[in-house]
Amino acid sequence: MYGGPGREPATDMSYLSLEALTRRFGPAAGVFDLSLTLERGRTLALLGPSGSGKTTTLRILGGFEVPDAGRIVVDGDDVVPLRPEQRRFGMVFQHYALFPHLDTGENVAFGLASLGVQGPETERRVAQALALVDLAGYERRKIGGLSGGQQQRVALARALAPEPRVLLLDEPLSNLDPALRERTRRELRSLIRRVGITTVIVTHEQEDAFDLGDVVAVLREGRLEQAGVPEVLYREPATPFVAGFIGRSSWLTGVIRGSDTLEVDGAEWRLGRLEGRPAGARVRVMVRPEALAFSEKGQGIPVTVADRRFAGSSTFYLVTTARGSAVEVSAGPEAAALGQKAWLVPVSTPADRDHLVAVFPEEAT
Repeated sequence: MYGGPGREPATDMSYLSLEALTRRFGPAAGVFDLSLTLERGRTLALLGPSGSGKTTTLRILGGFEVPDAGRIVVDGDDVVPLRPEQRRFGMVFQHYALFPHLDTGENVAFGLASLGVQGPETERRVAQALALVDLAGYERRKIGGLSGGQQQRVALARALAPEPRVLLLDEPLSNLDPALRERTRRELRSLIRRVGITTVIVTHEQEDAFDLGDVVAVLREGRLEQAGVPEVLYREPATPFVAGFIGRSSWLTGVIRGSDTLEVDGAEWRLGRLEGRPAGARVRVMVRPEALAFSEKGQGIPVTVADRRFAGSSTFYLVTTARGSAVEVSAGPEAAALGQKAWLVPVSTPADRDHLVAVFPEEAT
């Protein structure tokens, strides 16, 4: 089954390809002209708010929704004309959909008979699938006696038993409490990498997407905003929506003064990546909390410290500018006090500064 530990994914960039997928439920609902590619053995995380089209995309992949247009190509084969059971996709539903009246082995075996798998081969596949998810010997365990994390692994074993080409996961961690969620996410990441199966995950949680996805695709109202590795989405957002949706961010207004100079709330900032923007152009400026620092009196943007929140490794300060903008700053626990007048400047390291600040035209949404 699959490649086992140490399996190296192929470099074929189009093992799984979504080509201009479209599914309309109304003028503004559905999925519109969605195109993505994924290498064999890699994981794609579909990330977005409710109504962004990520679950619809997963249902189209699984064959539970028929697209109005577009193709789904797996290893050179267009699977859109095929029924769900013919696609050789494994599906793990959000609530696992395990059968409480069946034991663990019977749950994992469910669906194998429809593929013509019987007798000793069924037992072999069940045992192999359970071993993959570290539940070897659990065949006769009752579902009700398993923890939430173990139930998830049973659902994964059931999806893996038919030896699918692609694994689909719908909000796989949504039913878990925070502590169990983190541990289970770590186990799930290890499992997917060990098995080496091409995987598509749907989630609305950025931390899950960043931790599990080799590639993260951000969707909004059925359309792709940006796709890339997590670091690129965070440091180089392509649209204001991605800038605001990924990570923590604050927004200021600015005016371009030169190829590397930006005026923000009356203060001058020197930034890279301003080439091609005309002097005098008004812009929206997204800043990450770690992109800013408190400065000496009279330098930078004058602000008032409105709130302070200690978060262990970081302390976040909410400050307000003279123009009423609210800005979040990450600094040391003793950097400022509530009610204090202070000044903000970009952090001094140019590489960090340029990758933690994004500039968009004023009219961009």
